[in-house]
This record gives sequence, C-alpha cells and structure tokens, in this order.
Amino acid sequence: MPSEQPTNSNRLSGQTDIELYLALKSGRDDAFGIIYDRHAGLVYGIALKILGNSQEAEDLTQDVFLSIARSSSYEPTRGSLRTFLAILTRSRAIDRVRSRNNTRKVLGQWQDNQQQTATEAPFEQVSRSEQSQEVRDALAQLSDPQQQILQMAYYDGLSQSEIAKQLQIPLGTVKARARRGLLKLRQTLRDYVG
Repeated sequence: MPSEQPTNSNRLSGQTDIELYLALKSGRDDAFGIIYDRHAGLVYGIALKILGNSQEAEDLTQDVFLSIARSSSYEPTRGSLRTFLAILTRSRAIDRVRSRNNTRKVLGQWQDNQQQTATEAPFEQVSRSEQSQEVRDALAQLSDPQQQILQMAYYDGLSQSEIAKQLQIPLGTVKARARRGLLKLRQTLRDYVG
C-alpha cells in the first residue's frame, strides 16, 4: 500500500511564522492562508476593541493581512510576526479613530458655520452664499455614484463600510468612488478659486 505524500500546505502548517512569511514572500500563496488562520483572531480582537464596530474591525483585519501579503514591512530579525501584526493593527485602528474624529470635527464646524450664518452681516452672508453655490456646482460635476457616496459619508456620517453595506456594493468600489470624487471636487474648487 503506497504511503500518502503530504500536500504542500500540510508541510507548511508545521512551519514557524518566520518560515511561513518567507515562503509567502517567495511566492507561496498557500502560506498566506496559514498565517491568516493563526493570527486573524488576534488582529480582529485588537481592531474590535479599539474601533468598537465589528464591520470596521473586519475591514481593518482584511487591510492588515493584505498589507502583509503585499509589502515587505515586516523584518523577521526584529521580532515575532504576531507582535508585528498586533502593533500594526493597533496603529491602523488608532489612525481610523482619529480620521473618524477629524471628520466629525469638520462636520461639526460646518454645522456651526451654518448656524453662525444666521447672525452674520448681509455682506458676509452673500459671500458665504457664493462659496456654498461654488461647492454645490462642483458637486454637481461629479458622477451620481460619487455624489451619493460623498453625501452619505460627509452629510450622513456613515463609514465606508456602512455605505458599502447599504448600497450593496464592494467596499473597494466605495473607496475608489469616494477618492475619485474628492480628487475631482478638489480640482474643480481650485479652478473656481484660481
């Protein structure tokens, strides 16, 4: 009776994290799955604790592991992969919280400005009205999907994950449309000013 040969993935599962990482970097895609299986719980747990939202934690978990697969930022001689993933997750989660807080702060300032408009002198109201019209005109130049995503993000305060879920489209599509919309908006507003 012939003995069964272990598959490549079975042989990899007994390797250390460093060996798996090096195998991944040398083109062994099956090493990625094993790394993910070993450390996804840790990454997700840290992300969930900091972000407080399971959908955002899932998105961050995916981003962290894609980062490991795409870049060579991990240096095995400096520490364990597990520690590296924990630090990377913590750092990126804190960045997302800061970004979320900054967006809320900007929206709060915008709302304060809207309330302040009622008490401004007529000349100041006309100037602010012209600026608002320029922004509305610039928004009108974006595609409908870009307008919808930017409205949901900045006026409704939804995260990109929540937008993707509501619109039933991939998160990457939401991110791409938001980025292209913001870039076009920025250029259009520069043209108004310039």
